[in-house]
Amino acid sequence: MEINLKDLKELRERTGAGVLDCKKALAECNSNLEEAVKWLREKGIAKAVKKAGRTSAEGLFEVLVDGNTATLFEINCETDFVAMNAKFKAFQAEVAKVISANHPNNTEEALNTVLPDGAKLSDKVLEFSGVIGEKIELRNVQVVTKEDSQVFGVYKHNGGKIAVVTVMDACDAQVAKAVAMHVCANDPQYIDETYVDEAFLNNERETLLKEALAENAALPKPKPEVIVEKMVQGRLNKELKEICLVNQALVTDPNTTVGAYLDSNHTKVHSYLRVVVGAGIEKKENDFVNEVMNAVKN
Repeated sequence: MEINLKDLKELRERTGAGVLDCKKALAECNSNLEEAVKWLREKGIAKAVKKAGRTSAEGLFEVLVDGNTATLFEINCETDFVAMNAKFKAFQAEVAKVISANHPNNTEEALNTVLPDGAKLSDKVLEFSGVIGEKIELRNVQVVTKEDSQVFGVYKHNGGKIAVVTVMDACDAQVAKAVAMHVCANDPQYIDETYVDEAFLNNERETLLKEALAENAALPKPKPEVIVEKMVQGRLNKELKEICLVNQALVTDPNTTVGAYLDSNHTKVHSYLRVVVGAGIEKKENDFVNEVMNAVKN
């Protein structure tokens, strides 16, 4: 039967369901809007819209490697319990197949991917949200590339709560993974000093100098300015050692630095990406005691 575009638009606005689902609902219900809304709710498709205001900061990352391209994506849910659910992992695997076949460059492209049945991936995410009973989101689709002569180091922590991809000169797979594990554990801000932003260095140097001068002025016998400057440089070097990858003690062997480990394996790190599930999502803190008290009063 022919579907009225006005009814289709209204049904989509009222339920948030995908175009194809709305068309099917109207066809099944002989264009009766109220019945179509009910049909979508019964199928669990419209129910997901009610979760729009909720926070989905849990979930898992997946990393797909295809030749010189590594694609990362994050599936979010509201609770860690659901993230460990077999249905959730199966859905993540289905999304991985879609992304692997279509090679989207970002989240928007991924969500707009049209599937063989004509639906978009965004419609499938909404539909799964209704099935699982929590707000589900696909976000943080990122692509990392390398040269033919380079290798990826890939590591996922705790099933995908944190994911790391490193781009390195050709080396043993275990070496690449060890460096990725280190990046996961220590979260360095830069590869080495050459990557540190000059503005950051100047700001840190100025801050450390002010601190050192204040400390020096408070001493019974202040030290010469040249000594203070050396003290500031020493503190800055210590900070760079803590935030730069190559200067950090290797997490799998604290007796050596990452830089020394790379040198001994004749390789270097060109770039890395470290992502954490839920990053940038503000989690709502609930006052459980007040919730209970309010429930009792009502």
